[in-house]
Amino acid sequence: MATMSQNIKQAAQNFEEEFVDEAQAVAKKAGSHLRDEAETIGAKASSVATQAADKVKNAASYVGEKAEQATGAVGAGMESLGSTIRSHEPEKGFLHNAGEAVADKLEGAGHYLENQGLKGIGADVTNLIRRNPIPALLVGVGLGFLLARMVRR
Repeated sequence: MATMSQNIKQAAQNFEEEFVDEAQAVAKKAGSHLRDEAETIGAKASSVATQAADKVKNAASYVGEKAEQATGAVGAGMESLGSTIRSHEPEKGFLHNAGEAVADKLEGAGHYLENQGLKGIGADVTNLIRRNPIPALLVGVGLGFLLARMVRR
């Protein structure tokens, strides 16, 4: 009977060892499968993020190009308006002088917008702020104060 008990214990121990080995093999296989799936999902997520970033970049570039084109069109319109004013002003007198001044300013501003665009304006504003930081700060504070008062009402 002792041998039968030992045989049962041995069989149970063998079963337990086989069960543990099998469970470890299944867990290892499942872990490997999960790792592979996680890598696949990560790669897909990275791909989607890259595509989204590219689309945003393209959209921003398109909007920037359209804004530059619109700025050029506004500049051309201002030059045209200046020329129209110049062609319809009187030949002498106060109205002639006022018309000339307005036409000159419109044509000059239109030419600037047409040639420089938004990038040129941004660079000029940046340089202006660098050369005059305190007045620029005061203007910013003043505009902020006025905007805050307008929003509060």
